[in-house]
Amino acid sequence: MAETSPTLRQRLGGRSLYLVGMMGSGKTSTGRPLAEKLGYGFVDADAVIEQVAGCTISEIFERDGEEEFRSLETQVMRSISERHSLVVATGGGVVTRIENWGMMQQGIVIWLDVERRQLLQRLQSDSTQRPLLMTEDPAEALDAILKQRRPLYDEADLTVVIESESADVVADGIIQLLPELIKDPPKERPE
Repeated sequence: MAETSPTLRQRLGGRSLYLVGMMGSGKTSTGRPLAEKLGYGFVDADAVIEQVAGCTISEIFERDGEEEFRSLETQVMRSISERHSLVVATGGGVVTRIENWGMMQQGIVIWLDVERRQLLQRLQSDSTQRPLLMTEDPAEALDAILKQRRPLYDEADLTVVIESESADVVADGIIQLLPELIKDPPKERPE
């Protein structure tokens, strides 16, 4: 039987959960129900970046370039990491900066791993503009990004392979797997 959320929440001790994975992997759609089930707050890091910048991520990329976007992303992650009891849907490239890993590892990092073909289908049916895929051959661009990031995502504390499950089912699966990751503080010995 799965642990109840209040007990799990106690065992988490306020540690935030950071969802990582490729664009279109379902970090935001999974993060919302996961946060609700845990009684945690939910933060979409990309939405915070857009709020801080006063424009869309595509506009940031177009106006300032990827490096400037990554700097802003790191600033936002620093601010988010100062809070606790959050489920954070990160941007797909957050794993490319070592300092972001340092912040996320204060919590639990969960990789939402979606198979390439399914990922491509999701991205093609999604109206969201993805600056890194705005090329003549989006599939080739996706392959290059996957090749670079897969080893980085693989450093996550937990990998959840997603096939066709709903976000709610994925959230339930994460909740079932979390107790195995949580190291309880050592019990005090009687004197």
